[in-house]
Amino acid sequence: MPSSEPKGSETNIHATCVALGARGVLLLGPSGAGKSDVALRLIDGGAKLVADDRTILFAARGTLHAKAPPTIAGLLEIRGVGIVKLPVRARVKIALVVRLGRENARLPEPQFYRALGTQTPQIALDGRFASTPARIRAALAFAQAGFRDTFHLH
Repeated sequence: MPSSEPKGSETNIHATCVALGARGVLLLGPSGAGKSDVALRLIDGGAKLVADDRTILFAARGTLHAKAPPTIAGLLEIRGVGIVKLPVRARVKIALVVRLGRENARLPEPQFYRALGTQTPQIALDGRFASTPARIRAALAFAQAGFRDTFHLH
């Protein structure tokens, strides 16, 4: 289904984005919610940085995509260390949106992030938990399976 937005429409939002293989994870939340920290933990597990702190969203072929603003491409803020340069993926199709902060119900109903005429699976997690990166990877598998009642991680 094509996006209803005009071609070339983009929006620059306060978010961090990483790529796990070909699948993008958009991390949302207020300042201090742990977006950069969760991104760092995912990168430590093999993800690639797309954008930190500011992310440009755009729609292509009816799906949401992300890239970094050119001025901050490849830069990640690591608290207590500084701003570091990392290998970067230029752009990625968003497969999952993670809203960091207070978690929803233990077994929440499927939620979706709507932007630029698209909708993407969305979950809410507390970024302070050590299991957050593993839960993001599990949610990616769950989202790819189409939010069935059960899924297999393999």
